[in-house]
Amino acid sequence: MWSENHFKTSADGEIWYLSLDKETGCGFQTKQKYRFGWFSMKLKLVGGDSAGVVTAYYMCTENGAGPERDELDFEFLGNRSGQPYLIQTNVYKNGTGGREMRHMLWFDPTEDFHTYSILWNNHQIVFFVDKVPIRVFKNNGEANNFFPNEKPMYLFSSIWNADEWATRGGLEKTDWKKAPFVSSYKDFNVDGCQWEDPYPACVSTTTKNWWDQYDAWHLSDAQKMDYAWIQRNLVIYDYCKDSERYPTLPVECPLSPWE
Repeated sequence: MWSENHFKTSADGEIWYLSLDKETGCGFQTKQKYRFGWFSMKLKLVGGDSAGVVTAYYMCTENGAGPERDELDFEFLGNRSGQPYLIQTNVYKNGTGGREMRHMLWFDPTEDFHTYSILWNNHQIVFFVDKVPIRVFKNNGEANNFFPNEKPMYLFSSIWNADEWATRGGLEKTDWKKAPFVSSYKDFNVDGCQWEDPYPACVSTTTKNWWDQYDAWHLSDAQKMDYAWIQRNLVIYDYCKDSERYPTLPVECPLSPWE
């Protein structure tokens, strides 16, 4: 998307590297848009002292932070050496986000590649890490202002400096002596309804695909056990439990992830 000299690949083209220095970061996006499906990629995050550095892997309806965009975010928030990475997820509809959750991970995401995936259908959006559901965002089956389900999205990834907020609320600044900061990617995989204007045939027949059949509308029993463990042990922040920020809870918060 920008700064092509900060983008490199392995000799065989299978691994992609995005780098950040004091000048700029870097990003890439898909040429195609999709509405609903399974979207997956393996990432290895910036190692060492990565405070202030954000690596993002996300879906968005447009190239830019437009006022009407829909968006599904994975953001990996760098930290000082020895401190754990945090993973932040967010959901936007028609330009409104504010639906952050933050989790710790149960492994060091800088040591090896791990798989980060999004399942998106009209019933739920599930964020997965290594096939473990860490977040479930449900639809209520009615027209609403919280569940993005109408506009197709591109996939993006980028690395940038966000030291005004990313690490300990902006207290920890990026140490540019450690630059360049490099994140690595491989095994990009999409199984979804690829968009064609004015609309593709698959829009009306998504239930022919596994990612929009009954079993994909709910967590399986095994997934529920994993999800319960994540909820008990690794959730750092959940906007639905932030009564100072939201004295009246957003309407989607009472929807049960278990159903």
